[in-house]
Amino acid sequence: MCTVCGCGTGEIRIGQAVARPRAKAGATVAWRAVAAHEHDHDDHHGHTAHDPHGDATGHGPRVEGDNVDYGTGPAHAHAPGLSQGQMVRIEQDILGKNDRLAEANRRWLGERGIFALNLVSSPGSGKTTLLCRTITELGGRLPVAVVEGDQQTDFDAERIRATGVRALQINTGKGCHLDAHMVGQALPRLELADDSLLLIENVGNLVCPAAFDLGEAHKVVILSVTEGEDKPLKYPDMFAAADLMLVNKVDLLPYLSFDVDRAVEFALRVNPRLQVMKVSATTGEGFDEWLAWIGAGVEAASADRSPSQVAAAGVVA
Repeated sequence: MCTVCGCGTGEIRIGQAVARPRAKAGATVAWRAVAAHEHDHDDHHGHTAHDPHGDATGHGPRVEGDNVDYGTGPAHAHAPGLSQGQMVRIEQDILGKNDRLAEANRRWLGERGIFALNLVSSPGSGKTTLLCRTITELGGRLPVAVVEGDQQTDFDAERIRATGVRALQINTGKGCHLDAHMVGQALPRLELADDSLLLIENVGNLVCPAAFDLGEAHKVVILSVTEGEDKPLKYPDMFAAADLMLVNKVDLLPYLSFDVDRAVEFALRVNPRLQVMKVSATTGEGFDEWLAWIGAGVEAASADRSPSQVAAAGVVA
C-alpha cells in the first residue's frame, strides 16, 4: 500500500522487452510551505476544529473557515483507521525498503555506466511524445532503452518500440507509481548496453512518484503549458524531488494564457536549484539544450565507471 494515496499492490505485471533538491542520491525529500503561525510542536493553538475522526494523538485536519487541511500532523496525510504514528511507521518501512532496493539499482547501473532518468508528470503532459522525439533526435548516437509505467495497456511501449529501441512495459494495476523493486526486475530483462541511456517513464501522477527513488540519476519533471502554472505549488513534493523541469508544448503558448515566468518562479520557490528548459516535443524547440544535457550525463556516467566497477559487473574492459 502506498501511504500517500493508499493505492493497491499485488497487481503488478512486467512485460517482455521488445526490439527540495535531494541531499544525497536516493534520499526522499518532501516540501511543505510553513505559515507564520506554525510551530514544531503539536499544539494547534485553536486553529484545528474538533474532528470526531481524528486519530488518538489528536491530529485531525486543520479547519480554517471553508478550508480543511488533511496535510497536518507528522504524516502530512490522512488514512481512515490509521493514526499519524502508524502512518509514519508504515511509510518509513515502505520507503526504507524501497530506498535499499533503489541503491542496489543505482549500483547496478553505475557498474555499467548507464545514465538513468526518471520522467515524471501529470497525465497528458506529453511524456511519451517527448521520449519518442528524444530517441529520434538522438539518431542512434548512443544506445537507448525505455521502461514504460502505466496502470494498464502497453500503448506507450508500442509507440516507443516503433522508434526502433527496446521498451519494457510495467503495468501497475491499482498502483499509481513505479517503485525500485519493479525497476530492479526490469533491468536485466532489457539487456541494457554499457555506457547507454535508460529512460523511465513513470505513471502519470504528480504525487506518489515523488516519494519513490528508482535508482535513477535524476528525476525530470515535465510541466505542460496546457496545465496551470500553479502546479509547482499545488504538487510541491514532485518539484522538490526533481533536478530538471521541462516546460513542454511551448509551441502552444500563442493560443494559451499560460504564464511561463510565473510557473518557473513557483517551481524555483519550491526548489531553488531546479534547472529549467523550455521545449516542444512537436516542433523540436529547445531540444538542442535537452539533448546536450543528456549527452553530458551519459558521458559522466561512463567516465565514473571505474575499473573495479567494471570487474564487479563482470565486464571485460
